[in-house]
Amino acid sequence: MENLLRPVIVVGGSVVLTFLIGWATDRLLCKADRRHPETSLWGLLRRARIPYQLVLCAAMLRGSYDQAQLSQDHKVGIGRTLTLVLIGSAAWLVIRIAGAVVETSYSHYARMHRDAARVRRVRTQVSLIMRVVSAVVGVVAAAAMLLTFPAMRAAGASLLASAGILGIVAGVAAQSTLSNLFAGLQIAFGDMVRIGDTVVVDGEWGTVEEITLTFLTVRTWDERRITMPVSYFTSKPFENWSRGTPQMTGIVYWHVDHAAPVEAMREKLRDILRECPAWDGRACGLDVTDTTPNTMQVRALVTAKDSDDIWTVRVRVREEMIRWLWKEHPYALPRVNTANAALPPGRLPAQSSSPDGAARHAAESPRTGR
Repeated sequence: MENLLRPVIVVGGSVVLTFLIGWATDRLLCKADRRHPETSLWGLLRRARIPYQLVLCAAMLRGSYDQAQLSQDHKVGIGRTLTLVLIGSAAWLVIRIAGAVVETSYSHYARMHRDAARVRRVRTQVSLIMRVVSAVVGVVAAAAMLLTFPAMRAAGASLLASAGILGIVAGVAAQSTLSNLFAGLQIAFGDMVRIGDTVVVDGEWGTVEEITLTFLTVRTWDERRITMPVSYFTSKPFENWSRGTPQMTGIVYWHVDHAAPVEAMREKLRDILRECPAWDGRACGLDVTDTTPNTMQVRALVTAKDSDDIWTVRVRVREEMIRWLWKEHPYALPRVNTANAALPPGRLPAQSSSPDGAARHAAESPRTGR
């Protein structure tokens, strides 16, 4: 009877005690979260309740397994399995706690600072730091798991002795991976590009959506994702529209007839911008920048607070100006000129030697009344 009750009490007690401690800890975190709504730390720590309960259960079972006297023939294997579960759940718990602390620090920083560029920079750094922490904890946990096996401990000396050669071989084989890794760290702490920045890469306009230690993802305006190695941004030029101040100046071009009312177009541009909420009111202007034998090129300068609004202002101005010209000044739109060229004052057109030409000239000449 004692041999039956002992494992039940030990195993069942460990499981029940784990759930009780986990439930009590979760209640305390909920209470702390309600008392301190200014910080999200306590709410984020609740995400770690599953690895926390796994650590408790594995630790209790590992510590009381010898007293349970259960499956003595498989004592070593079960004990090692519990040790592996304990190491893995502890690594999971550390990553969750580190993520909660880092996320809380970032949220506090974002609330205290109104500079969007600085907030994006910190967000990029925090994201990459969390990836580095997760990788380091994972490697340490995997090494600890391997060291629980006696064969791996015996091979440790030989592995350490050949670490130099293996490091050289791995460095040569993973040269591109290592270059991307260092490029990712350079981007994170060199403030070259940040999550949320508007960039132009290979002629594609988009927003940086994700930055890892090896690759970067740009979400284009038409919802496509462009993934490229981070080393691209350290070796090739690219446009970062969010660098510095987000304010931007946009250009709108029209090709109109030479008779177009330029001054009236300036007034209409001001009217359009006054009714456009995306215009920030900093500057506007309209000038003739080029001419061709059939048209002249008119350029408008407009401003906005960021890249999204400058796009809205440009398309609004382009559309409204074309509609106004078509409705109020249709002669100002480009057209193919089929009329005879106007001659200088006092110069008559050359008479044709043919009878038909003379007849046409007589018909087109004004009457003198004589």
